[in-house]
Amino acid sequence: MEPKPSAAVISCVPPYGHVVINAKWRGSTLVQHFKGTVKTVFEEQLGVVDLHLSNKSCILYVSESDLVAGNDYKRKIVRFRNANSNFCGIVVVEKTHLSEQYFSALQKFVVLELGLTLLHVPGPAEAAQLIAQMVHGDSKENPFRRRSTARLLDPVVVSLVQQIPGVGKVKAMVLLQHFSSIHKICNVSVEELEPVVGQATAKNIWAFFHDILP
Repeated sequence: MEPKPSAAVISCVPPYGHVVINAKWRGSTLVQHFKGTVKTVFEEQLGVVDLHLSNKSCILYVSESDLVAGNDYKRKIVRFRNANSNFCGIVVVEKTHLSEQYFSALQKFVVLELGLTLLHVPGPAEAAQLIAQMVHGDSKENPFRRRSTARLLDPVVVSLVQQIPGVGKVKAMVLLQHFSSIHKICNVSVEELEPVVGQATAKNIWAFFHDILP
């Protein structure tokens, strides 16, 4: 049984520019990709939290092997959500050729049932790049909730929005300028999206975050 998250660790905020990483990730490919980009601190008492950032974000990382192995990750995500009521919980998942068939079920569970933000990456290198961008943001706000247009239009954030079918760079930038965050885009209705990107793209965006794409 995994240890319960330590309240002392979860309630504090890491130094700005640092990422606190669950000690179980020591020596992993993900951590290796952080080399030279962020200051890392390993902690034994993070429980189900994998990474803790100075902008009050906590990240749970779901790897390709986690998805392929079965449904154990669901219990872990629920514990993660419950342990971080005062922080922004983000689930980062590896969406690969092997794990793609399991992704839609995970997406529905995380976004619709638990109300968490879910972001997918091809692998550890891209995950490290994304997290490093969050750590080094000019603002200490969460980049997926922040309202600063300059930070919202960061190439990494724009690239994430472009993963939605039918959304190119121009529409991604328009979406980020119109809505306050990626988290907001996840939760707006088709009717709210239509005036910004048109009916077809609005439906694609809503479907992407609500698990009805084939």
